[in-house]
Amino acid sequence: MRVVIASRIFSPEPAAAAFRLEALAKALVARGHEVEVLTSRPPASQRIADAAGVTVRRAPVLRDRSGAVRGYVQYLSFDVPLIARLLMARRADAVVVEPPPTTGAVVRLVCALRRTPYLYYAGDILADAAGSAGSPAPVVAAVRRLERLSWGGAARVLSVSESVSARLRELGVAADRIAEVGNGIDTGVFSPEGEAVERDEPYALYAGTASEVHGAGVFVEAMASVTGMRLVFLGAGVERDALRARAEAIAPGRVEFLDTVPATEVARWLRGARVAVASVKPEGGYGFAFPTKMYAAVSTGTPVLYAGEGPGRAFAESAPLARAVDHDADAVAAALRDARDERPTPAARAELARWARVEISLGAAAERAADAVELLAPR
Repeated sequence: MRVVIASRIFSPEPAAAAFRLEALAKALVARGHEVEVLTSRPPASQRIADAAGVTVRRAPVLRDRSGAVRGYVQYLSFDVPLIARLLMARRADAVVVEPPPTTGAVVRLVCALRRTPYLYYAGDILADAAGSAGSPAPVVAAVRRLERLSWGGAARVLSVSESVSARLRELGVAADRIAEVGNGIDTGVFSPEGEAVERDEPYALYAGTASEVHGAGVFVEAMASVTGMRLVFLGAGVERDALRARAEAIAPGRVEFLDTVPATEVARWLRGARVAVASVKPEGGYGFAFPTKMYAAVSTGTPVLYAGEGPGRAFAESAPLARAVDHDADAVAAALRDARDERPTPAARAELARWARVEISLGAAAERAADAVELLAPR
């Protein structure tokens, strides 16, 4: 088969979508298929090292102040040129498209013209995210229509979790068109072996996007009553400026905000962290979401603190060295103090990493996604 992957984000950008698409591309190439990726040019600070056998074509794109391709203008700067890029590309047997649904709509249009089946990778339900973030009702409705348009033309919708699959069915996607492939992390990059960041005092690490739906402010609020420990935000997100201002007001000098870094550097920070933190706001209709930053943490053998409900809480309650609390500043503060005072042994962290290699390897999810792609092979 010849497979085209169309995504605004791809390796080396440190994001869940980039990780799972690169893993899918590698799995398809290993099976003897030809893979071409149409994506955006990453920030200049990120070193490109594409996997052997995968052809990656990158084009300029608009990014926000944090360097992310996030926002309607940024999406369109990728989607509009994508029409020509897909039309000019050599004919494919299948196309895999990653959200946002504006990209899905472009792929549906071009694939209809070229009579090519496509798969939509539902790593998220963006209309639910927009609603949870407080976006105006007309915006949420428009995103919902675009998502349904993207799902409706897809030969298969790839779901990353049981909760996403359930939500897709609620929104009208037929069960036999959903391929639940799961999710995971690259346990080779995120491993306990390697350099670790060293600090004079222990730190909690929030590694990844801090947007409205995550409610990461609960960790800043908690730091107002936690001493002898720092909180480090590593990455981007629309709430970053507000979080920084709040931290300066209630916990001056004890909360750091660092820019997005490559995955190998994220792993270095995780290895040095006393605890990795993650959250999803319990209100707002987005409770089915799972913060994949938790996978990266446990894969490096780093204890996890999760604040909220939903599948993230269930994962934290089942994983070794993980803990779940309510999305409440006092509860989070108490858990952070415990993490500060209870440093796990190297043996315990190594056991956590071994557990992760069995339970959440991204390779297994990529193989299931490749199976779904192969179902569209010409007969």
